[in-house]
Amino acid sequence: MRNRMTILLCAGTGCLSGGSNELRREFENVLTELGILDEISIVQSGCFGLCEKGPVVIIYPDETFYAHVKVQDVRRICVDHIYKGEAVKSLVFHDEATKNKANVHLHELGFYAKQTRRVLRNCGVINPYDIKEYIARDGYQALAKVLTMKPEDVIETILQSGLRGRGGAGFPTALKWKFCAQNAAPQKYIICNADEGDPGAFMDRAVLEGDPHSIIEALAIGGYAIGATQGYIYVRAEYPVAVERLEYAINEARQMGLLGKNLFGSGFNFDVEIRLGAGAFVCGEETALIASIEGMRGMPRNKPPFPANKGLWQKPTVINNVETLANIAQIILNGPEWFRSIGTEKSPGTKVFALGGKINNTGLVEVPMGLTLRDVIYDIGGGIKNGRKFKAVQTGGPSGGCITEENLDTPIDFDNLTAIGSMMGSGGMIVMDEDNCMVDVARFYLDFTVDESCGKCTPCREGNKRLLEILNKIVDGKGTLEDLDRLEELSAMIKDSSLCALGQTAPNPVVSTLKHFRKEYEAHVVDKTCPAGVCKKLTKYYITEKCIGCDMCAKACPVNAISGGIRERHHIDQSLCIKCGTCKKTCPAKVQAIVVR
Repeated sequence: MRNRMTILLCAGTGCLSGGSNELRREFENVLTELGILDEISIVQSGCFGLCEKGPVVIIYPDETFYAHVKVQDVRRICVDHIYKGEAVKSLVFHDEATKNKANVHLHELGFYAKQTRRVLRNCGVINPYDIKEYIARDGYQALAKVLTMKPEDVIETILQSGLRGRGGAGFPTALKWKFCAQNAAPQKYIICNADEGDPGAFMDRAVLEGDPHSIIEALAIGGYAIGATQGYIYVRAEYPVAVERLEYAINEARQMGLLGKNLFGSGFNFDVEIRLGAGAFVCGEETALIASIEGMRGMPRNKPPFPANKGLWQKPTVINNVETLANIAQIILNGPEWFRSIGTEKSPGTKVFALGGKINNTGLVEVPMGLTLRDVIYDIGGGIKNGRKFKAVQTGGPSGGCITEENLDTPIDFDNLTAIGSMMGSGGMIVMDEDNCMVDVARFYLDFTVDESCGKCTPCREGNKRLLEILNKIVDGKGTLEDLDRLEELSAMIKDSSLCALGQTAPNPVVSTLKHFRKEYEAHVVDKTCPAGVCKKLTKYYITEKCIGCDMCAKACPVNAISGGIRERHHIDQSLCIKCGTCKKTCPAKVQAIVVR
């Protein structure tokens, strides 16, 4: 009997941590009690994208979107919606774009309205543990098609599409393939770089968890195009869900003859293996990744030679990241003109971003290139949390830069972001508000890159440590104006002389924050204050005459540093205050009697 309804549960890492497995078991138990379990299909899929609203449950065919679902909510959904046919309105996600209407089409939600889901087309739609569902959505048809084509024609198709690598630098994908294909070596390799390590980035993880076969198929297509018979997926061990689903998908593909010997009777042999990374950020650099697969410490190598000539075990090798590969099969099936139909002339297609920070709708978004940062932050992201004022957005992770209000209408593409002092990177997008200290932001990213440096070259190993020391000195209230000049000079030297992209881009957060927020730096070194109230050694909390003596701050203070009688102005003992900010958070919003100076 055909199922009359489908319950789709998000089973991305975020929703799994929120209890998606427990929800599934409860749905099964309640539906069994109601005697209708055999009428309902329960599927755990990949990430829907709207992570802030998880755990997410969607009921089809209605496409009713339930947010923040808890185990105790399951019985109401089963009885009222699935059994009686009436949606539980109190659990349905509402947003301003839908004017609080219940049961709107999923893609009418403001979060999805301006998105174009190509890379993420199967995430949140199919069961990643069922290859038949991938095949039902045209899976492996592109592989079958290319096996009837000449390898050079496959590369030409990708070249005409204008696909640029989504791993950071935006190098044309087809050129990598072409350089490798021209090498006559008898053994070649193709590698999927899934070593996603930027703070706040989870784009690759979501694709691997929700649509693993799209990567396997793309590796096989790329292998045929360049003449490789072996592919590897290099994924960090901190992604256990992604690793499990990849392993399952690879075994499924082998059992169906879609990996292994003589694919589709064409005589082409191709197989895929997984290699686990230990979480080193530097292994996102392709030569360091190669060294890691070879069993050596992940450290970058001098280029040239480039991997297309001498890569894995000195054999010609192509390395593409997850998002790049997720576009391949669709380009083959739909044609390069289809791919170029959205985006910009030099950056066609879409880009996936992990949208996080001080934003209402944190999550995974996929937008056409050319959409503005303002569109992403305010229309898709729902604006800044708690009505606070936007301050900056960091794109490109530790390698990127801060973008301010004046550049929010910049169309997103590789070249435009570089022109305003940032970069696309792999796709992290962290939004900051007025409560963020930009000196502290730069220090955070420098602390990360110093920790992740492989130490091979002196400019990166020593230079970035010196940058971090100066930033620590500034936030401790010991900085001078001369230190700001030293930051600029040292940043330029590190960028010019480091061996790999990690060192060459590590100073970017310092350079961009100095450029756009120099007055904030000067306040730290001249006035010895932190305008945002973040740097504790430069911060003091005071209670103003607005105090109404409600005593809430005194009760909340963990060190009893606040004194004062009921209906009397309170005072903070600075010798006891640990500057935790609890008092400011506790003070009633209508009063706002506590200030930071």
